[in-house]
Formats: sequence, C-alpha cells, structure tokens
Amino acid sequence: MDKKKYWHNVLGVTSKELKNAADEAVRQYGDMMDLPHHEPDPVKHPRMSLEARAAQFSPFAALTGYEDAIKESARYTKEKSELSDTRKAEIDAVLQNLIAREKESPTVQLTFFKEDYVKHGGSYCSFKGNFRKADLIRNVLIFIGGKEIPIDDIYNIILV
Repeated sequence: MDKKKYWHNVLGVTSKELKNAADEAVRQYGDMMDLPHHEPDPVKHPRMSLEARAAQFSPFAALTGYEDAIKESARYTKEKSELSDTRKAEIDAVLQNLIAREKESPTVQLTFFKEDYVKHGGSYCSFKGNFRKADLIRNVLIFIGGKEIPIDDIYNIILV
C-alpha cells in the first residue's frame, strides 16, 4: 500500500479518493459529454421572452399594504376642541338668524370638525355655500348642492 500522505477535505475525503470518483464519473458518463444540448419542442414549450424571464426575478412586496400603513400612521389628525359656553351661544345666535332667513338661501362661511374614520381625531375644514335648510331631527345643516354638516361639529359660522 502506498504510504504517501494525501490531503483531506472537510468531509474527510482524500485527494486520491476524489480523483478516483472523478475518473469513475468520466468512465460512466463520458459518452454523454459530446452530445448536443437538449432543445425542447418549440411548439409544446416555446422559449420564454427575456422580459418574462426577468419578471421571475423582479422584486415583490412581501408585506402587502405595509407602506400604506406607514403613511397612514404618519398622517396627522387633531382632537376636536371643546367650545366654551360663550362660543356656543354665538354659534346658536347665528344659526337662529340663518334658520329665520332660510327662504333667502343666504351664503354661509363656516369651519367645522370632520371626524377621521380611519384613526382617532380628525381635521378642521372650511366650507362656503348657500344654505338650504336645517334638519333639526338629524341635527344637520343642508346646503344647496347636497352638502350636509352636523351642527354639533361647527366651530365657527359667519353669514356672508
């Protein structure tokens, strides 16, 4: 037996064993080395376009909706301010005047709180329009064009 030292790889295979395995593979499969590369039937399996092949490796959103959730959490909302009794009395006086002049369709400019239905709080919005009527059962002001504003959400109101 040959006492010559052989190196070992991580799995403990010597270089001599590795060379013997390579020689055995060439002996068993050497006749295939010179065969042409297999081409599939182009009718049954047409070649994929480069764009379609590239799309297989394109990035995808693993967390669908994650970016929208981040944007939503960054969106700023305000708390609804509590009106003083004086401010409530001023708004009530303007509303009484507005209801008395309902037939004239007066122009009104107001600021109101609009509740955010996604997160807590909301925002203050301004609106200018012609008053149509007050629905005191639903507690809303209705304007020409169909806009409805809850009376309890009014922060400021002016007859223009």
